[in-house]
Amino acid sequence: MKSAPFCSACIALLFLYCVGAPAHADEDYTFDLSEVEKKPFALGGYAELAPAVSWLDQDASLYLLRYYDRDVGAINGELNGRFQLEASLEKGPVLAYARTLAMTNYSSLGWEGEAVLQEAYLKIEPSASFYVTAGKNTFLWGKGYAWNPVAFVDRPKSIDEPEASREGFVSAAAGYVRSFSGPLDTLSLITVLVPVYNKVNEDFGSTEGLNLAARLYLLLFDTDIDLTFFTGKSRTTRAGADFSTNLASNFELHGELAYITDQRKTVVDSEGTFSETTAEAWKLLTGFRYLTKTNTTFIVEYYHNGGGFSTGEMRSYFNLIRDGYDHYLETADDTLLDRARGLSRGAYGAGSPMTDYLYLRASQKEPFGILYLVPALSSVVNLVDGSFSLSPEITYTGITNLELRLRAAFLAGDRDTEYGEKPADVRLEARARYYF
Repeated sequence: MKSAPFCSACIALLFLYCVGAPAHADEDYTFDLSEVEKKPFALGGYAELAPAVSWLDQDASLYLLRYYDRDVGAINGELNGRFQLEASLEKGPVLAYARTLAMTNYSSLGWEGEAVLQEAYLKIEPSASFYVTAGKNTFLWGKGYAWNPVAFVDRPKSIDEPEASREGFVSAAAGYVRSFSGPLDTLSLITVLVPVYNKVNEDFGSTEGLNLAARLYLLLFDTDIDLTFFTGKSRTTRAGADFSTNLASNFELHGELAYITDQRKTVVDSEGTFSETTAEAWKLLTGFRYLTKTNTTFIVEYYHNGGGFSTGEMRSYFNLIRDGYDHYLETADDTLLDRARGLSRGAYGAGSPMTDYLYLRASQKEPFGILYLVPALSSVVNLVDGSFSLSPEITYTGITNLELRLRAAFLAGDRDTEYGEKPADVRLEARARYYF
């Protein structure tokens, strides 16, 4: 197992929340309709500051790949900042929306930063049953919390922050919605066009051309059902289905299934030779969300990635990095490491690159009657190699528009396992996020 400085700490949180003096009982009460009318223009977002410290594993292959030509030591401190701004303008049937995210990071490596236009689209809804939209958009298909195999036109979620906002793709879409009386309550159909050309959605696929996706949604017998489909030039044809249903008021069951034709996968063998395989792949997710009488929420999901890497394929990748590092020390030539970095930008560097995973999360609302406090514990287990991550956190929202969070991440695994080869053993982060 990885050696990590697991240390126990007693964390005391004390916040003073002042409430203004109540109004006099004999004052006249007036109601102004303009105060509750929906305004056509809305502006909001958040500003975030997040200092963090990581205890690094200097023997891990991914540490060698990232820091082979730098001396960062065993402990790395950093300061992260984020600023998200979103705006919408709605006039009659027309809605214009945009969301941007600026990120900056300071560590022993210096300053880094980037700004991303996550969404920017125009939506026209001439009737309650039909709409069209064009621009940069996210569609958020799927019912899973940590993974969404059927989200064919969305970027993958971050396994560490599944609820974080994501960047969309440039697209055009049209949707139709209809309601019924009977077992089928609602039916909707959305079709999406995703172009891939020079400087347009270049990271969506390697081949230029048009791509078509569609989702048919049914609310049938109080069960949410989606049927999804994708075909085009930039990715291979694929189809999927998902569902979500409440077995009880406090127990929700969901699942997703996707079939991908001719999925391409680049692998490296024990000799360091690259090869590309093409095969059909099935991706499966099943899970549930359960709320206890004491306001404890449990989320459990199993994910099977039929196109993922085996333990042998991952081991060959880690060996390539070590061989490249040894070669660099002897000759100052980082060619092999460059090849390994190229693989890390593909499937080897994906959030869940292997075949079988388990996600667990438990959160407790206001334990011991402490208002606005929510502790939680999350874990991702690689069922193939036995490595895992464990992330306790505590969030406080008792100050208006301010969210405070303290989170740690512990990674454990043997050598040549996914989490055993991560650059850090432990990461501790404090985050203050102000919403406006």
